[in-house]
Amino acid sequence: MLKHKKEKDNLEDEIQNEEKPENLTSEENKTETVELSESEIAENKINELELQVKELNDRLLRKAAEFENYKRRTENDQLNLLSYAAESFITRLLPVVDDFERTLQHIDDINNDSIKTGIKLVYEKLLKILNDQGVRKMESVGKPFNVNEHDALMQRKDESVPPHTVLEEIEKGYLYKDKVIRHAKVIVSEESSAENFQQESNEQNIENDPSEEN
Repeated sequence: MLKHKKEKDNLEDEIQNEEKPENLTSEENKTETVELSESEIAENKINELELQVKELNDRLLRKAAEFENYKRRTENDQLNLLSYAAESFITRLLPVVDDFERTLQHIDDINNDSIKTGIKLVYEKLLKILNDQGVRKMESVGKPFNVNEHDALMQRKDESVPPHTVLEEIEKGYLYKDKVIRHAKVIVSEESSAENFQQESNEQNIENDPSEEN
């Protein structure tokens, strides 16, 4: 009886010893799974942080470029403000120059030579001051009409020049440095009757051309 009990105890010990490695292996697998899961989480977190850093870097570069453009525009505005600071004052002086020029056109009607000389001297000094500030008259007569420099008051027939040529200046135009501060008021040559007829014929032919409709 004791022998059988001993054999039974030995058998149970063997069974327990055989089950232990399996339990140990299961625990080890579970630990590896947890470690792998934590590694994946850390890697995903790193990827997210790298993406955020990239986005912030791109945003920083855009803001830096915008600030640089704003700085450049501000500097240009300040430079233009300083360069053309006298524009308003000069523009108000131009009618005075016009009055002097009208007076000079009729100066021969003045009998007093001293007055004539005085008017000419004042006019020349005024022009010199304006020239020193970068103010120049625009020469318009004989040149093609330019909307950036001229205001056309009327048209007049003149077969001796091409159409849209400035024939006469009613009021002088002025440049301040490289900027037009007053457009010249001018009379412009109109197109001849033959040219108008040819243009109208061409427009009529285009309207009647069936290929244009397709």
